Amino acid sequence: MSSRPSDEALLAAWRAGDRRAGERLFERYYEPVARFFFNKTDAEAELIQQTFLACVEGAAKFRGEGSFRSYVFAIAYRQLCRHYRDRKGDRLDLTEVSVAAMEPSPSQAMVEGEELRLLLAGLRRIPVDCQVALELLYWEQLTTAEMAAVLEIPEGTVKSRLRRGRALLREAIEALAKSPDLAASTLLGIDTWASALRARAGLSGGQREK
Repeated sequence: MSSRPSDEALLAAWRAGDRRAGERLFERYYEPVARFFFNKTDAEAELIQQTFLACVEGAAKFRGEGSFRSYVFAIAYRQLCRHYRDRKGDRLDLTEVSVAAMEPSPSQAMVEGEELRLLLAGLRRIPVDCQVALELLYWEQLTTAEMAAVLEIPEGTVKSRLRRGRALLREAIEALAKSPDLAASTLLGIDTWASALRARAGLSGGQREK
């Protein structure tokens, strides 16, 4: 049997004064949080730091109504929204504006494969809220309920956002692709390219501990 403690067990131990439990919890989520900011901003390192600082400051208020994973991603999402609005203004509508319109060249590691590069470029062309929803689904494999908790919207709205995101992503990829065949292979293989991104530079996905 696995000796890997649950998030809840680590959180309880951390609250009880076990500093190493807190370190293990944040080691577990460093890569998923780094992946969340990947492809969205050139301030990735700063936002990762701010996210974990906010997690530490708010840990005592976390009552376990949802998963700790949802709690972490919800903080990351709020940090991202604040980052964009600090740069572009409070009236910024993230249901309409894309990363490409705000930050044309977000910092990112080198990625291999035409399909993956095309997918990432397409995601930057759709509204931020749609991009976030699709990446939480494909990169992190969150459930609809978890995404609703992260984004603080009803589950029905999550489903609508995913439908809209898929349609807009298809349009973006077809417009950006060098050929119809490249567009088709990218769209048909999204799960494959999501796995490739999780494996990129050691970002292995899920909740792996070092």
